[in-house]
Amino acid sequence: MDTTLTTALKSIEQQLFEIGDTLYENPELGDEEFQSMQLLVDFLKQHHFQVETGIINRPTAFKAVFTSDRPGPTIAFLAEYDALPEVGHGCGHNLIAAMGVGAGVTLSKVVHETGGKVMVIGTPAEETNGAKVAMSEAGVFDDVDVAMMVHGADQSYASGSTSAMEALQFTYTGKASHAAAEPEAGINALDGVIQLFNGINALREHLSSDARLHGIITEGGQAANVVPDRAVAQFYIRAKERTYLDTVIEKVKNIAEGAALMTGASLEVSNYETSFDNLVTNEALSETFTKRLREVSVHPVYPGEQSFGSTDMGDVSKVAPAIHPFIGLNEPGLVFHTKEFADKTVTDDGHRAISEGALSMALTGYDILSDEALFKKIRAEFEASQT
Repeated sequence: MDTTLTTALKSIEQQLFEIGDTLYENPELGDEEFQSMQLLVDFLKQHHFQVETGIINRPTAFKAVFTSDRPGPTIAFLAEYDALPEVGHGCGHNLIAAMGVGAGVTLSKVVHETGGKVMVIGTPAEETNGAKVAMSEAGVFDDVDVAMMVHGADQSYASGSTSAMEALQFTYTGKASHAAAEPEAGINALDGVIQLFNGINALREHLSSDARLHGIITEGGQAANVVPDRAVAQFYIRAKERTYLDTVIEKVKNIAEGAALMTGASLEVSNYETSFDNLVTNEALSETFTKRLREVSVHPVYPGEQSFGSTDMGDVSKVAPAIHPFIGLNEPGLVFHTKEFADKTVTDDGHRAISEGALSMALTGYDILSDEALFKKIRAEFEASQT
């Protein structure tokens, strides 16, 4: 069956390269990926997937399903296709999309023999308001037995873990006044933000090493001779696990309220982007994928690591067995979110990553569909993680 899947992948390989290249040439920001979504959907329809677009009230989200006539597990491959401002596909989501649809179509060629169902789920806006969070809450993954996606990187790594993340905005409202003539009549909202930063900087010493707090001031006044009556700061707050993150968030909010009391400004705290849960890798699933990737690639696969970054795949991992490994672009030290990374995705190394990533996922899906003991092991590990 490995030969059958390899042949199936080779038959669509050039189309997958074209998908990756087209997305690179036409980058679209999160929740605006209309052309990108259509490109993927058209390809899946050509291979007899039943497609529903606009799911969870997100116009650029989709679910594509290929069902066999025999019972069996449901294998989902996830596609991301949003780009970044200025640098385009500097996170390689064009590769993720091509690998996701490629794995889905390849596995669909054998499910009539193995039984089961293949899904490809299009997940917009991973870089901002990650759709996987809303999908997880809305039950999109409730009927999914295994969820997989592969991310491009400098080198290949097994699926590790990512940090939970909360995106908080702190809005201070004060009272405007002439900063020289009547400063006593004003309430300086910017001072509230400055005290917030000072308090957070003091807090860092007393947090565990996995915590990350980084922010910017998005509004701080309009003129130096006017007491600012509005100031806004935005922070990403991260920690290895959601439970500890909640503790850190409480401390930060207390600091923010203290800054408001110190300055006399009023405070509003809100989420300015979707928050992400931490990724819990299903090790049985990860070991299966890593074994398959090593079979199809000549490049080494390094152990998974704790990432200080965050992804909405973390939310998926709490509702279904999931992995988020990385496939190398054969350039150690290549940095995410750069134009150099984007350009690398359309080289021969980028195309090789698409082919090997899609095939490895399809082979992993086949292993699960054809090996009941493996499937039970994956599910048992997931159920244990829930308790």
